[in-house]
Amino acid sequence: MPGNLPSIADLLKRRKEAQTAPVTAIDETAVIEVKKDDESIVDVPEEQKISSDTETQGALSEKMGLIKLREKEEETARLAASIGVPYISLKGFPISPEAIVLLSEEQAAKMKAICFLSTGAELRLGAVDPKSQAIVDLAYDLGERHKTNAVVYAISDESFKQGLRLYSMLPKITKAVKGVQITEADLAKYQDQMKDVGAIAEILNKANVTDVLAVIIAASVQLGSSDVHIEAEETGIVVRFRVDGMLQEIAKLEPSKWQKIINRIKLIASLKLNISDQAQDGRFTIFQKNKEIDVRTSTIPTAYGESVVMRLLNPDSISLAFEELGFRAPMLKKLNHEIEKPNGMIITTGPTGSGKTTTLYAILKRLNTKDVKIITLEDPVEYKVEGLNQSQIDTSKDYTFAKGLRSILRQDPDIVMVGEIRDIETAEIAIQASLTGHLMLSTIHTNDAAGAIPRFLSMGVKPYLLAPAMNAIMGQRLLRKLCQACKKEMAVDADTMTDVKKLIEALPANSGEVKPDLATAKFYGPVGCEKCNNSGYKGRIGAYELLVRDADLEKMITESSSITEYQMREVATRQGMVSMAQDGILKAIDGVTALEEVKRIVGLG
Repeated sequence: MPGNLPSIADLLKRRKEAQTAPVTAIDETAVIEVKKDDESIVDVPEEQKISSDTETQGALSEKMGLIKLREKEEETARLAASIGVPYISLKGFPISPEAIVLLSEEQAAKMKAICFLSTGAELRLGAVDPKSQAIVDLAYDLGERHKTNAVVYAISDESFKQGLRLYSMLPKITKAVKGVQITEADLAKYQDQMKDVGAIAEILNKANVTDVLAVIIAASVQLGSSDVHIEAEETGIVVRFRVDGMLQEIAKLEPSKWQKIINRIKLIASLKLNISDQAQDGRFTIFQKNKEIDVRTSTIPTAYGESVVMRLLNPDSISLAFEELGFRAPMLKKLNHEIEKPNGMIITTGPTGSGKTTTLYAILKRLNTKDVKIITLEDPVEYKVEGLNQSQIDTSKDYTFAKGLRSILRQDPDIVMVGEIRDIETAEIAIQASLTGHLMLSTIHTNDAAGAIPRFLSMGVKPYLLAPAMNAIMGQRLLRKLCQACKKEMAVDADTMTDVKKLIEALPANSGEVKPDLATAKFYGPVGCEKCNNSGYKGRIGAYELLVRDADLEKMITESSSITEYQMREVATRQGMVSMAQDGILKAIDGVTALEEVKRIVGLG
């Protein structure tokens, strides 16, 4: 502490004595001078003087406290250097939950030690007395038990207290692999009470904070949700589920519950508990009798706290039989013919959330036999499938799609699935692989099948290589299926019927589809009942279009320096392709979906 720093008593004395003289307040960082004229002197009520004196004293006390803490940290650092151990201050350090739970709260308090980092290969232990035999033995025990390299750091008493306070943020948990085990018993405890969305909201508002997450997970599994959104807002905590592609608000909770809920989520997803101003990603697992559901968790900071999205990677969503995806018979016959070829490329197109991954996994499931080797390259690996060799992209280690694909081709695969073709390098390697005896499956982001070839050419792919490599291109979207328990016949307005007639009349004669009689056709719409949670829809089905390589298409690609989507659609129509809009209308006529859903997802223009 600087020797010329005045005491609080000195400062108060100077203030009372200097009514007309300049008043100088001195601290470590600033000098503030206030000049007063005789004319400007105003009598200050005594109570205000006392209040001001108290505030000054409080501010100086706080400043002195910070100085003392800094001195203690410096003293701890010097001590650590003198005894040859590393030093760390845990103030603001992102302590991971998987690290802190390696010591019980009682053990941590007794030994004055905190596990502040655990990465699998490395473990870091902070201790107030790092050279004591008890701490040395503890570090050795932790290292042996967890097969890791344990290193002891010196920490101050204040750092220890900050670490110890984190235990109060942890709910009582059962430790398990990849976070905390949420068992089928936990889910069943609530699922039989969840008759509808209203019942879920009531249960959530009555549940204690420890059970809130279990209730949310149970409800999301019950409703077949793909994503759970938990968002801190000004007036409360909003819980929303994405069911069949649409977000539904499930409940609004008291804002006072937010901190405990977010801590619980971070704990089981192995996120940093004391970091709320940065985005974080983690995952945990729901263990059930016959399956495990991985939950990919993402948090981002928002104005009133954080936004959490949990994606439920339910293996049931990729276990559909090939025939159940929604392909109509003529299109399915064409696709079966293409996937039975030993080499070439099959590409799916569509925006995020259009079911491309599900379609590719269904194809792989059909092809997954003991006499073929299948390798996938994904970002990330969302669903683990027996019989597939699945490799995950890691850009932090320079393991990209292009580099991964080169490595995969040295593994002697028969079939390769690449999650997405994003650049010219990956495209060229994939095309070369398809021309050298491999069946290549992948996706590309275009609006429809007609956009894929122009997209490849715009990347810089050589036309004479692309033409023979491309077997088939699929465009797809996901349509909500009408609830069969409550759907009812609906009238169609004149403008919509005009669009429908135009599309049906344009069905190619060689498509294999029989043109329906619109004069007698019936169209259905949603109503809502208990079975569909009053949405009118239950489940989803694909709307597809399939463009296959034929002589005309191959000639066009080879001979043209540039190809437009319009030209591609002309070729597709000549070869008998049914568009996604036409496929959707045919499904609406069959009573599978509603025209308004086809119009919303695909369009009728």
